[in-house]
Amino acid sequence: MWPRLVVWLALSAGAGLHAKQSLFTNSFLVRLRRAGGAPLATQVAARTGFDYLGPVLSSESEFHFAHRALPHARSRRSVPHMRLLKKDPEVHSAVQQAGFARVKRGYRPLGAREDSGAAVGALPPPSDPYFPLQWYLKNTGQNGGKARLDLNVEAAWAQGVTGKNVTTAIMDDGVDYMHPDLKYNYNAEASYDFSSNDPFPYPRYTDDWFNSHGTRCAGEVAAARDNGVCGVGVAYDSKIAGIRMLDQPYMTDLIEANSMGHEPHKIDIYSASWGPTDDGKTVDGPRNATMRAIVRGVNEGRNGLGNIYVWASGDGGEDDDCNCDGYAASMWTVSINSAINDGQNAHYDESCSSTLASTFSNGAKDPATGVATTDLYGKCTTTHSGTSAAAPEAAGVFALALEANPSLTWRDIQHLTVLTSKRNSLFDAKGRFHWTMNGVGLEFNHLFGFGVLDAGAMVALAKPWRTVPARYHCEAGVLLGSHEIPSGRSLLLKIKTEACFGKDTAVSYLEHVQAVVTANATRRGDLELFLTSPMGTRSMILSRRANDDDSRDGFTKWPFMTTHTWGEYPQGTWLLEASFNSKTPQRGWLREWSLVLHGTREAPYEGLRAADPHSKLAIVKKAHEERASL
Repeated sequence: MWPRLVVWLALSAGAGLHAKQSLFTNSFLVRLRRAGGAPLATQVAARTGFDYLGPVLSSESEFHFAHRALPHARSRRSVPHMRLLKKDPEVHSAVQQAGFARVKRGYRPLGAREDSGAAVGALPPPSDPYFPLQWYLKNTGQNGGKARLDLNVEAAWAQGVTGKNVTTAIMDDGVDYMHPDLKYNYNAEASYDFSSNDPFPYPRYTDDWFNSHGTRCAGEVAAARDNGVCGVGVAYDSKIAGIRMLDQPYMTDLIEANSMGHEPHKIDIYSASWGPTDDGKTVDGPRNATMRAIVRGVNEGRNGLGNIYVWASGDGGEDDDCNCDGYAASMWTVSINSAINDGQNAHYDESCSSTLASTFSNGAKDPATGVATTDLYGKCTTTHSGTSAAAPEAAGVFALALEANPSLTWRDIQHLTVLTSKRNSLFDAKGRFHWTMNGVGLEFNHLFGFGVLDAGAMVALAKPWRTVPARYHCEAGVLLGSHEIPSGRSLLLKIKTEACFGKDTAVSYLEHVQAVVTANATRRGDLELFLTSPMGTRSMILSRRANDDDSRDGFTKWPFMTTHTWGEYPQGTWLLEASFNSKTPQRGWLREWSLVLHGTREAPYEGLRAADPHSKLAIVKKAHEERASL
């Protein structure tokens, strides 16, 4: 029953996609009546005039077809081509794929570009020439930064952990796998080009070097050490795979699904520095096949331990909310925000309650002081930035943890992230979001999640880690019927729950919490939503979005997610508060709210010893032990 329930819940994230589909590609999802595999699919494609592009998620009956006579984008479905497929006796159904926008996060013009052939000076280890510029690995206060505000990777390396036997896939616009800082850490077997349908995900050349994005991300993870080229990767002995999938006129569900489901037993971590348009008015997320790929990855990938999906939280700034991005807000992904080198949030950072942790992007005093990493054609750059730069740094830290303990599940990685991330010197430059303690003593911030990743602490805790108990989800309650959201004051709705106590799906210790909401308003962007737990933790699950003037679509069964109540006890009364943040009167209606709790029945950290009595692990264990004694 568990996998079926997982899929239902995951697919519900697609129910809130409102954008009118106006573009259709030349790709088709074709489902055959019997499981005939590639030979049968090839025959069907040949006799109907289509090109066979491969199976969908390794299926024996679902396939990706394309037709050369159709343009890459058109405003209407091609009825003749649909009929042509459906007339074939082997075809059960055929769906022409809609095209939609997906954008790279943090891309900026190249700016200064230095050659990689600089002589290696007498530098402390690592000896790579750009290592002194990699303040996010070792912050000594260079470029106006805050000393010791970094990923603490040297503490992980000192434990002999450098990412060996771990592969991270860079899902992007390609990877320059011939780069001297990447070529020996390139995993060709796990790589593929879904934009051109071949095994060589090399970036397409453009005069403005627009397709340097994936190569820059790859260097952050696995650039080689002590080779006299550029800098060093967070997990410099790990492998990177290139999955080229961003570089076509429009994205399709099949390209995304095949990318996220590619070689799930050869790839450990999938890193994504892209998402829906960061314009502050888009509400969008993964479609059906893509959600199936992610759910299959966390349930079956890595031989049952689960793939780790790392996501850049978004670059829409304070006028956007990453809970409106169904990729970053998914419980199956690890959403990563960024900070700059003095501890502030970057001006482009989005905030939301689903962000789990943060890494780093660019400098404060000198915005050109970005992330130093590899670039196209054997070059190096110091100007990579945005949450695009933050996500691969997190992927590198997770690669270190997986080397330290290859038995870690995808959920173990999330628990380790919560328990070892640090507040350090992170702060909201505008003073809007303060550090808050939840009901079991975990400190969080609406911008930064549970803090900046600490590679040394994560590796140290990963080594003795014991897999957390089985995960359950409880449909804790639902409120139906239209409730008007008045202008000038709040609508308060309550759900009292026993968290499925006494049932097979009981949840006693929280991980993720979803408020699945259907609502509409005269101006959607002025709507704010807050969720308060029985232990008093208040999460802003939707903030004002100044650019969102939607008055028609609203939200339809949209799963707003919070991580802020991690470790808390869910039994009791949950409060949903809806209000307008607007200088002009607005009206709205909340038409449905369901509360879904995810977590464990047993205490998650039994058998783990906390060496530091002041650590997060010790604080949470003590809270759980006190609860158990009541």
